[in-house]
Amino acid sequence: MIARKALALLALLTVILLPSPASAAPGDEWGFRGLLRDGERQPVSGAVVEIRDGGTTVGTDTTDEKGRWEIIPVDGPGTYTIAIDTTTATGHFAGDSYQVEKELVESPTTLPVLNVVVSTTESSAPVASFGDRLAQRAVSGLNLGLLIAIAAIGLSLVFGTSRFTNFAHGESVTFGGLMGFVLAHLAGLPLLAAAAIATVLGAAFGWSQDVVFWRPLRRRGVSLITLMIASIGISMAIRSLMQFLFGNAARGMTTETWGTITLGPVVLPATSYAGMAISVVVLVAVGLWLTRSRIGKATRAISNNTALAATSGVDVDRITRIVWTLAGALAALSGVLLGVFNQVSFDMGFNLLLLMFAGVILGGLGTAFGTLAGSIVVGVCTEVLVLWVPADMKYVGGLAVLVIVLLVRPQGIFGRRERIG
Repeated sequence: MIARKALALLALLTVILLPSPASAAPGDEWGFRGLLRDGERQPVSGAVVEIRDGGTTVGTDTTDEKGRWEIIPVDGPGTYTIAIDTTTATGHFAGDSYQVEKELVESPTTLPVLNVVVSTTESSAPVASFGDRLAQRAVSGLNLGLLIAIAAIGLSLVFGTSRFTNFAHGESVTFGGLMGFVLAHLAGLPLLAAAAIATVLGAAFGWSQDVVFWRPLRRRGVSLITLMIASIGISMAIRSLMQFLFGNAARGMTTETWGTITLGPVVLPATSYAGMAISVVVLVAVGLWLTRSRIGKATRAISNNTALAATSGVDVDRITRIVWTLAGALAALSGVLLGVFNQVSFDMGFNLLLLMFAGVILGGLGTAFGTLAGSIVVGVCTEVLVLWVPADMKYVGGLAVLVIVLLVRPQGIFGRRERIG
């Protein structure tokens, strides 16, 4: 019975949340923009960048004083060659030419304009072996899994205390990403300061959602199905408002350049490693808060048995409000990190919502530690699967693992068996 309900919920989520290929990038052009650095990680200015599709040049641009080039549009998804001619470059050994292949994919969490950091050492490197590509994908999957986990833990805690599935949680992720963009890109604040302020604003956004929408509905005794349907409507309303204010275009989070870090066969932007470190610290802090603090223990008590926790003296309404505030903060932080990892758009949180639900269900509904494990499994499977299947089908791996685990263990990895009826 539990397995049937879980699979039915998964099917509903897939139908509601999974966008069609034609709507993956509404109103946006496909293309590349990026940053060119030399072997010492210094910007290369004045270099000519060409994007080639096979033997055809589809667009060119010249790097500025910071080594950046603007968007070079292409026809659509595919594998393109970035060719670099440094004949007219300054601050670099003129006359050398480089090229590197980059893949532009169409998927729910990949935006149409790909930001790339190209190094002359990377451009002249030999083709990576399967083991190197597997390591690169595994680390990228770990990064994605940690980003999913930060947002999904808040979703899981809300489910544990409020007992309903909040489809508007993705908009809290988008809110954090947009606030980070405004603070870092428009206001010019340092990225870390912008992330901290956006997280605080996200906490206020989560608190206001509970005060304005969910607490009045809970006090009226509205059914859980009605709450879930209301969350879908609120999600659509907030997303439409963000689209109206922000527009359809995807934008880079910040103009700061942190360079790249090479660890063996793995090459990632320094911001990705910083994001993973921040994610680990935050997840450990949330775990300690849940297991050591009085409020954390009260949260777990409400998640286990709300009525028993209330009769034991726990202020259920106050704890629920704190959980909504924490969930908003975690979602906003995830939005900032996702914006740095990829780009910022009005629907970035909505596109991530299916993977968040997959992580929550795989780990066990209402269990924070299970959500962490489930999210990492989903993230790694999603990225590693690209080695064997087209990139636009990579989410099949994470969802296939979810279905298999539910068939074997319906309550999820860390969930508990419950008698129905």
